Amino acid sequence: MRGVVLGLLALSGAAGASDMDELLAALKRARTLEARGTVEVTVLFPPRDTPTRAAAALPRVPFRPALLARNFEVRRVGEETIARRPATRYELTPKVGQAARWTLWIDTQWNIPLAYQEDFQDGTVARRAAFLKVNARPAAVRVALPSAPEGLRRALLAALPGLRLPAGTQPVAVRGRPNGGLEVSLTDGLNVFALVVSPRGCGPRRASPRAGWGRVRVAGGQSAAGGAGQRSGRGQPRGAGGAGNFFEGRRL
Repeated sequence: MRGVVLGLLALSGAAGASDMDELLAALKRARTLEARGTVEVTVLFPPRDTPTRAAAALPRVPFRPALLARNFEVRRVGEETIARRPATRYELTPKVGQAARWTLWIDTQWNIPLAYQEDFQDGTVARRAAFLKVNARPAAVRVALPSAPEGLRRALLAALPGLRLPAGTQPVAVRGRPNGGLEVSLTDGLNVFALVVSPRGCGPRRASPRAGWGRVRVAGGQSAAGGAGQRSGRGQPRGAGGAGNFFEGRRL
């Protein structure tokens, strides 16, 4: 009888797992295990002469589970096949703002990603990475996600009074730029943006007379039209929706 009760409890717990829970479990597993083989990576935005290249593994996306759960709706669509392996398809839609929509395909046996696709709000594909051929066994990896510096958001807003960050985003890192400005990495848990602050005299706009900075713009989070966000007179970064840049060479 005790075994039957435990079995029922286990089934009850499994049945209660949400689509979000399932996806986050797969993304957590991807920090220690990843598929290897032949991947086709296509970048359609920003445009380039050669949009498609080959890789041995999927480009890594800096997923942040807490922010992802807060900013996205996750829906399990069904079963599909990627590189001759069964995979579960999940669609991620932003709850607010104009951030990119994502689709992830998770291997049903290994419970790790086999493909990603990033789409603009109008459905235009921005980037896609998918396995064409998968090795017989996944490889062990160790992927660590750095924690955001304590107090970074508070310091950023104090330095740039009136600045409103793109909906749902949090600053997670900051670094200096060769021209003396700063680049602050923002994320909504999935998409990555760079808030670029240039010194006074490098642009026609100032963030604030008190801050002593010049131009402020959001890069790596552009609209489908390709307009980089720039701080308006009221402090709102414009054009902050759209694609991140995890397929680019630099890591934000």
